Amino acid sequence: MQPSAPSHAADPQLLTVAISSRALFDLEDSHQLFEAEGIEAYAEHQREFEDELLSPGIAFPLVRKLLALNDGAPAASPRVEVILLSRNSSDTGLRIFNAIQHHGLAISRASFTSGAPTWPYIKPFGAQLFLSANPDSVRLALENGVAAATILPAAPIVRAARSDGPDQLRIAFDGDAVIFGDEGERVSREGGIDAFHRHERENAHEPLSVGPFRGFLDALHRLQAAYPPGDASPIRTALVTARSAPAHERVIRTLRAWGVRLDEALFLGGRPKGPFLDVFGADIFFDDSLHNIDSARQHVTTGHVPHGVSNLLP
Repeated sequence: MQPSAPSHAADPQLLTVAISSRALFDLEDSHQLFEAEGIEAYAEHQREFEDELLSPGIAFPLVRKLLALNDGAPAASPRVEVILLSRNSSDTGLRIFNAIQHHGLAISRASFTSGAPTWPYIKPFGAQLFLSANPDSVRLALENGVAAATILPAAPIVRAARSDGPDQLRIAFDGDAVIFGDEGERVSREGGIDAFHRHERENAHEPLSVGPFRGFLDALHRLQAAYPPGDASPIRTALVTARSAPAHERVIRTLRAWGVRLDEALFLGGRPKGPFLDVFGADIFFDDSLHNIDSARQHVTTGHVPHGVSNLLP
């Protein structure tokens, strides 16, 4: 830890991402030990293997690309900060910081809660996004107004193929219930696709409501605006939605009203999203629908956003 590190909370262009230790590093064996034998066995295991290097986890490639955006920026004014949130204690968390230092990740701020929930610390750290391997933590974060997703791996063969991918950071979003509210999905479920298209035509000039990822999209846009558009930019974004014409117009007008830039917009009309995300080369794709997540995971790392009517619990 570096307690003397400068505060960046007032920097409007700083993108801050909070991530769980189990998403950043491969802690699945340790987690299974915790589930089976409890906290004492887990703590003993972590101390015993304190000097054994942890392998990269699901989110490791994404975090490396995020931190690479700081190349060329003054140390006191980074463009991106990654915060570690862990339910380890500071004692057992030493192994995690050893791995951070070994891999050369510029992560200095962290919260170790000794088993208590980590999500309450997201807002004090000023993070616009929380990524975790724990669905319950993600749900609680979303319920408390934080953009959050359960990060899920792509198929193993895809991860291997993408390990030496391009340096450009590529992030893709679903629209309804992620960037926007879920009213459209509710209309579709209640009245069918014809009712949905009719509703969208009638409200084409009315901006869509705000979804849980609007704040993160804004922060990403502010960072992206510092670079020229096109291939020279280190960030590329895409909207990948099941919508099609005529429901496209309201989306375009909403993004225009928000003043948000998305480099690509794919209106798929219900086609499987995975192959399109593969062509786009997404480092991560955020969607609320488990059906779309299943398709996407065959090609890219995904973040499930358990929000909206698609995720109502029985």
